[in-house]
Amino acid sequence: MEHKKEKEAYRIFIVDDNDLYARVLKKQIENKDNEVFVCLSGQDCLANLDKRPSIITLDFRLPDIDGHELLARILEYDPGIHVLVISGQDDIDTAVKLLKNGAYDYFVKGPDTREKLTHAIKNIHQTDQLRNENEILKKAVGEKYNFRKLIKGNSPQIEHIFELMGKAASTNISVSVSGETGTGKELVAKGIHYNSKRKDKPFVAVNVSAIPEGLIESELFGHEKGAFTGADSRKPGKFEQANGGTIFLDEIADLDLNIQSKLLRVIQERELVRLGGSQVIPLDVRIITATHKNLLELVSEYKFRSDLYYRLLGLPIILPPLRERGSDIMLLARFFADEFCKENELHHKSISPEAKNQLLKYPFPGNIRELKAIMELACVLSSGNSIECDHLNLNGRDSIDNLLGKELTLEEYNQEIINCFLTRYDQNVREVAERLKIGKSTIYRYLQQNKKPNPA
Repeated sequence: MEHKKEKEAYRIFIVDDNDLYARVLKKQIENKDNEVFVCLSGQDCLANLDKRPSIITLDFRLPDIDGHELLARILEYDPGIHVLVISGQDDIDTAVKLLKNGAYDYFVKGPDTREKLTHAIKNIHQTDQLRNENEILKKAVGEKYNFRKLIKGNSPQIEHIFELMGKAASTNISVSVSGETGTGKELVAKGIHYNSKRKDKPFVAVNVSAIPEGLIESELFGHEKGAFTGADSRKPGKFEQANGGTIFLDEIADLDLNIQSKLLRVIQERELVRLGGSQVIPLDVRIITATHKNLLELVSEYKFRSDLYYRLLGLPIILPPLRERGSDIMLLARFFADEFCKENELHHKSISPEAKNQLLKYPFPGNIRELKAIMELACVLSSGNSIECDHLNLNGRDSIDNLLGKELTLEEYNQEIINCFLTRYDQNVREVAERLKIGKSTIYRYLQQNKKPNPA
């Protein structure tokens, strides 16, 4: 067997007992993309299959092995090898049988053999490249949304979440995810979708609370041209965009009661009609909802429809706050620090024992999102190889843990608490009012009292 020095190229075997013909054929098809070897017998070919050829051009009539038998033994060794059979006779029955038994193509030797062979090899290159790209993409998506790569942690609470996510991914059941702000509810939704049978279909995320009340119906269910002022063209809604896949409705508790009734109808009928239209659009969508509020409490207060609640409940997944996840805090802290240093080309930073103790004592009101921000800032503030206590911006610790140690009036205590919660929840007055069970007007009054005068 003659061969060239191995290089990064497509490996092709030419199997033919006519040495001169084989060498001419080799010269015709060999290039920077094709590494060609000549085998002068069937046994020579079989003996070298460990060199993993991608393509084999096979002379059908070899003196040592019948063409049908050789094809079968090649494909038994590796079904992925593309076998191109070249015969001196135009035998349709033989060609059909070979193709049926796994040959990629069948040629009759002639003046155009080189052109046919070159064309077939080019097609195989393109097909394999597309297949490899698809496999790489599928693997990348699978790796990205692997439960344990997506959600870091090995605490018993997180192991239970993984178990529930697995059950959800194996079925089409609706899923309701609840937990404090920053616990990773959308990550859970993505993990379920991309590990389910719907993974090749769309995943559409909608933050209900971020859409103005007057636009929510159009955003969810779409509209026709002229349905309302400014509707210059037809627009499919989020449900239509997610058809066949998954729609993730975040902050579902903020959905207006009027839209709740329309959502219930869409879920029950499994179809929708765009705003201003008459066409009925069938739907096949898995619904995953999320909220940081107690939906059942809202049902009892008549702020959320009970029939919709039970339609959406499905498999409930309750995400634990970070402060209850024990050793996961440090696992995540190290992960965020390592990732930030890698992305920003900083040297690796360890976490000192003192900083570790501070992190483990901290309640993390902002959960994982807050920890990520704390560790990234710590990496920037640390000029050495270690993250120390003074690099950790634990605002909640200073404003809450030490609050009772201060000698303040009740009014001043109230002011401190409101300021702390406003910082914690990004100045969201509505959120703070709900958390503290006070009116928004009370918060605005404290903000007005605390306003500093403009300098003269």
